[in-house]
Amino acid sequence: MRLETPRLFLRTFQESDRPTFIAYRSDPEVAKYQSWDVPFSEADALAFIDLMQQAKPGVLGEWYQLAIALKTTGEMIGDCAFCIATDGKQAEIGFTLATMHQGKGYATEAITRLLDYLFLECHLHRVCANCDPENVASVKLLARIGMRHEGHFIKSLWFKDYWASELWFALLQEEWLTIEKFNPLR
Repeated sequence: MRLETPRLFLRTFQESDRPTFIAYRSDPEVAKYQSWDVPFSEADALAFIDLMQQAKPGVLGEWYQLAIALKTTGEMIGDCAFCIATDGKQAEIGFTLATMHQGKGYATEAITRLLDYLFLECHLHRVCANCDPENVASVKLLARIGMRHEGHFIKSLWFKDYWASELWFALLQEEWLTIEKFNPLR
């Protein structure tokens, strides 16, 4: 699978991604709101990359992760993921970007392309995402791309030895089609 934006490729993981993948997943600031612990081991990276190389996109109920890479250098700078629900009409998305590449619009560009894929190519009805309310950058990104804030669950998730809160966002295909008319990436 390979999706393209003006500056990025969203593509299948490659063995050459391993050092970068380990590095940003081992960054405490990147891992703070994610499910893995630091340091992220080489064995975990190898197993994950192998799993993603064998995975097929769009298998209902299974997460599929894409590497985010710069077109200019091929360097992996992060990843994004989606899981299409077992009903085949809804999905959840997630994303991670290496610290040194944050604040440059790459995550917005990648997630915008991912939403295009999910709504225009997979013909999904609804896409949702969640994040910790303290993860201000992710909250801003989800709002910036047009996702609606639908819920705030207080201390609803036992996560890394504390009760974390969750913000849930969602977007309907019909809303995305309206937003896409004004998308500067098109």
